[in-house]
Amino acid sequence: MSESRDIIILGGGHNGLVTAFYLAKAGFKPLVLEARGVVGGCAVTEELAPGFRCSTLAHSAGPLRADIVSDMQLESHGLKQIRPDVRVFAPAPDGRAILMYDDVERTAESIAKLSAKDATQYKEFSQVLARMATSLAPVMSATPPSVASPNTGDMLGLAKTALGVRRLGKKDLYRLLRWGPMAIADFVAEWFETDLLRAIIAARGIFGTFLGPWSAGSTTVYLLRATADTHPAGPSIFATGGIGAVTQAMAAAAIAAGAEVRVNAPVTEIIAKDGKVTGVRLQNGESIAAKAVVSSADPKRTLLGLLDPANLEPDFMMKLQNFRAVGTVAKVNLALSSLPRFTTATDENALKGRIHIGPEIDYLERAFDHAKYGEMPTHPYLEATIPSLSDASLAPAGKHVMSVYVQFCPFKLKNSDWDAQRNALGDLMVKTLEQYAPGISRLVEHRQVITPKDLQETYGLTGGHVFHGELALDQLFAMRPLLEYARYRTPVNGLYLCGNGTHPGAGLTGASGANAAREILKDLG
Repeated sequence: MSESRDIIILGGGHNGLVTAFYLAKAGFKPLVLEARGVVGGCAVTEELAPGFRCSTLAHSAGPLRADIVSDMQLESHGLKQIRPDVRVFAPAPDGRAILMYDDVERTAESIAKLSAKDATQYKEFSQVLARMATSLAPVMSATPPSVASPNTGDMLGLAKTALGVRRLGKKDLYRLLRWGPMAIADFVAEWFETDLLRAIIAARGIFGTFLGPWSAGSTTVYLLRATADTHPAGPSIFATGGIGAVTQAMAAAAIAAGAEVRVNAPVTEIIAKDGKVTGVRLQNGESIAAKAVVSSADPKRTLLGLLDPANLEPDFMMKLQNFRAVGTVAKVNLALSSLPRFTTATDENALKGRIHIGPEIDYLERAFDHAKYGEMPTHPYLEATIPSLSDASLAPAGKHVMSVYVQFCPFKLKNSDWDAQRNALGDLMVKTLEQYAPGISRLVEHRQVITPKDLQETYGLTGGHVFHGELALDQLFAMRPLLEYARYRTPVNGLYLCGNGTHPGAGLTGASGANAAREILKDLG
């Protein structure tokens, strides 16, 4: 091999960069290899059209774990986070709308216009959710235990978690045990009578998943995400310069700590011998030796795509092949000649957070039904942002960019393919928005349509799954990605995982990368 390193990290996404930082901080000199010409993975800002820049895939933070932001000193490396007062604006076709503010009282006032009962319930719900999420939060930064042979640390960790949950009290503990397996539709129905409010909250439990609101266990996904941000509707945190500014700051922090970051360096093979990793081979034919290799790619791509299957037991391979990673999200980015006018938006401040298009539970479920049968939805669930409202540098004066998630779009279409349906998907998204923002189609100067197929082929997400694998009861915590392989290690000695396919795997928080770094350092001393 022409070159040798202690540690190689595959992928310059946020988790890979977080891992690189902590390893470098501990005295190692990790080499990050990024296939594309820019670091960031799914958290990048790129030019959409001349003068228009947009967060290509992810458009909001998870949010980032506070200790990671502090340790990496991201603000000193240029990160400026934007936190609008309005978290979510949710219009309905009949002219109603709900504004979910950062402030509980202001949100309750907005809800009261539709239901006084729900306004009161919302206040109590916010308090209960905060208690639940706070008690579960330590689990997100913990290493899952070994189920077959737990060590002393595992037992102590479980005991601390159990003690924290027990402090909830009998009523909340009963709620937690009952809510976990529930469908999010049943969960929100226990609290609220307004369909629009139910749909806003339920959406957090199904976003990016192959789950509909009536799917069992979708409440667990909701509670998992609430540990990072206890607001019922979830976070709306952006960055000046687009979400790519987050990973640019992370890269700068990792480099300052002693890591090296190399772009345009796609890895085609992880090399192992006698059950131990020995290095990697790049697309240009170069081989680099390493004592440890850490992959921020998804588990299937790492272990079934880059590693020779001779290094894995047949039983392990079979189980990993059954690890569900079928995406349902597409992305459409728009360059707009002016700000779209939503009929129910009181002013432009209402549009500075996330825009939720999915007015009722049944609407969301019908959209999911199409994905189950390999069809493009006729009425998709959308989550949109207009980041140029808060950051004018992203578009020419007076113009705007709009970032839109489209769900549910199955990875495989039953009677067609995404290359043939690309324009139809873009048209569908704009047509859907027209119901809420009449005339928006006339404002579109350019659009970028990213299909689930693109997510796999361009961005390396197996099955087009944005979270590297389904967030479901049987694929969480000690079973993510597989039972007995949830501790960031793999069957190959010296080969580790640090991406969203590991615990907690809930998005752009950096938690998987930080947790993995801790375990790698235990092994490397």
